[in-house]
Amino acid sequence: MRKIILDTETSGLNPKEDRIIEIACLELINDIPTGNIYHKFFSPGNIRISSEAEKVHGLSNNFLSKYGLF
Repeated sequence: MRKIILDTETSGLNPKEDRIIEIACLELINDIPTGNIYHKFFSPGNIRISSEAEKVHGLSNNFLSKYGLF
């Protein structure tokens, strides 16, 4: 069976204001990684990453400023 594991990181916990800043996907076939992956960072634009979120994922506005918006 083919499965895709999807992981996201956000700028905070408010769904009306915060943004997705990282997406990663991993393909499995019969629960074994195939090596097919997708990974991308996104700038949060004018949204400030909350200090709580930054402690969890380690991503800062400064680091993400060079990437495009989601």
